[in-house]
Amino acid sequence: MTFKPYSCIAFSIVILSCLVLGCGGPKPTLVPVTGKVTKDGQPVTAGSIYLHAASAGAYEKDSPSSLLQVDGSFAIKTFPFGDGVPPGDYKVTFSPELASRLKLPKHGKASETPLTVTVPPEGLSNWLIEL
Repeated sequence: MTFKPYSCIAFSIVILSCLVLGCGGPKPTLVPVTGKVTKDGQPVTAGSIYLHAASAGAYEKDSPSSLLQVDGSFAIKTFPFGDGVPPGDYKVTFSPELASRLKLPKHGKASETPLTVTVPPEGLSNWLIEL
């Protein structure tokens, strides 16, 4: 096998193009979504919250999510794009372990959760989810 320098150059150009232009398509428009989860007036912690596309207009590639902080607060992020969520309709779930611990198993499955939210173009701040 012989070394062909032009093949290394071509490979490098492809990799550099992906890094500069991005391989995953255009970045969606993100708006801030922050809030707090409580149950019986107490903060819900040690778990995650997820938003799953509920309509064709919502972001469907990955589920925007956030870890719940010790005070029950969250700030949703859309991986790999950053802070915020594309506007649209979503089903809201929690990590299965958290839903089980809260004795709300339906809240851990997108197909069964009763929780929904519409994220408007200006985003949501101080959204209180009382379970």
